[in-house]
Amino acid sequence: MKISIDSDSATPAFQQLVDQIHFLVNTGEFKPGEKLPSIRQMAEECGLAANTVAKAMRQLEFRGLIRAQDRSGFIVTGGDAGTGRYQARGVSSDKTEVHSAVDGLEQGLFANSFCKVTEDYLTGNPEHCNVIHADGCGTKSILAYLHYRETGDPLVFHGISQDSIVMNLDDLLCVGVNGRILISNTVNRNALNCPGEVVAALIEGSENFLSSLREVGVSIYSGGGETADVGDLTGTVVVDSCAVAVMKKKDVITGDLIKPGLVIVGLSSTGRAVYESTENSGIGSNGLTSARHDMLGPYYAEQYPESYDADVSRELMYCGPFRLEDPLPESEMTVGQAILSPTRTYAPVIYRLLEEHPGLIKGLIHCSGGGQTKCLKFGRDVHFIKDNLFSTPAVFKAVQEASGTDWKEMYKVFNMGHRMEVYCEADRANIVMTVAKSFNIDARIIGRTETSTDGNRLSLRHGDEVLEYRP
Repeated sequence: MKISIDSDSATPAFQQLVDQIHFLVNTGEFKPGEKLPSIRQMAEECGLAANTVAKAMRQLEFRGLIRAQDRSGFIVTGGDAGTGRYQARGVSSDKTEVHSAVDGLEQGLFANSFCKVTEDYLTGNPEHCNVIHADGCGTKSILAYLHYRETGDPLVFHGISQDSIVMNLDDLLCVGVNGRILISNTVNRNALNCPGEVVAALIEGSENFLSSLREVGVSIYSGGGETADVGDLTGTVVVDSCAVAVMKKKDVITGDLIKPGLVIVGLSSTGRAVYESTENSGIGSNGLTSARHDMLGPYYAEQYPESYDADVSRELMYCGPFRLEDPLPESEMTVGQAILSPTRTYAPVIYRLLEEHPGLIKGLIHCSGGGQTKCLKFGRDVHFIKDNLFSTPAVFKAVQEASGTDWKEMYKVFNMGHRMEVYCEADRANIVMTVAKSFNIDARIIGRTETSTDGNRLSLRHGDEVLEYRP
């Protein structure tokens, strides 16, 4: 094995091992299907501790370059150049490893639903069910942290509160939740870097956002929360939420309702809805690890080493051309305004559709983790065709140009212009678009569903190219 570890190098030994094996895979020295030496053998040959080699193997596995094979070690898979950059930062766009762990668990009342739906354990009503969901704003909180440290303005965390709530709320929408929702927030912080004014801003931002939603017909209320000082776990701040609702079983929208013969109406993630205070770039709360590091420059790595994982290759950390205050190309926003733009909720639109047009919605997909490929997890033997997408928003163009990420990966990581999909009969699509536009949200038929003879698949048009995806 052509591996040489330089003990005098500033690059950690495990990272040297990762980089060299990755290079050997890329150049064909290690071929798909080839078995790698065991961890013990590699440790002996390279003069490393076994746990150092194991750490390197985990990162290579996460990149999709190798796969564990029982107890006999690892084999080369060859990886996928379209996902390597995102996964190399320790992030999964489609959470394959999580789904593989939970898919064998009990799936609740409706196996193919967007969120797990259970019996009504809270009240014991046999006609009702419970829906609970936990999520957060992800690494977007680090962007707010950078802005806060640069400007001293804690109010930037108002948007982070919104992000965390919306990532739960809009997932609940996808099973048809249309009544009261109770939400609880969890803030884990490094108290030395994020003092009390940060916590105060997060709490205030949460209460303000919930109040604004109630004003437009969304019955969502605070159930309190928890704040923990965990400096050993995070250098900055992590903001998560958990939402719970009780609904009637007959009102549940399941993924099985997504069948061939429907149209897909996309609700734009950009612009300014009537219930938003500023223009929205469309960024949402997915893919922010890539957006942060591919857009922002080395200055932030030098000034704020607590804001990134030192175990990841430095060439992937803050390798972009911008500062937060720089203008975003093809936009009136700055880079900071664009990538910190609070995640839009579509709850007012969906609540009205459910209330005024029962039965219209056959399926709802929140294009969060997995971006435009999220739909592949729902329905059976469905060919999703998306050939009339919105124009690519400026923020995603800038990410792609700064990073050189191929477009196939971009559509898998980001929402790329619409973050909620409504599946309905073609003759009812105008109703969806009219309701959306009453809230000043652009909407259009972005595609349709047809029959597939070999499982779910997605064909997505980007310019003159058609990108193909499988689950």
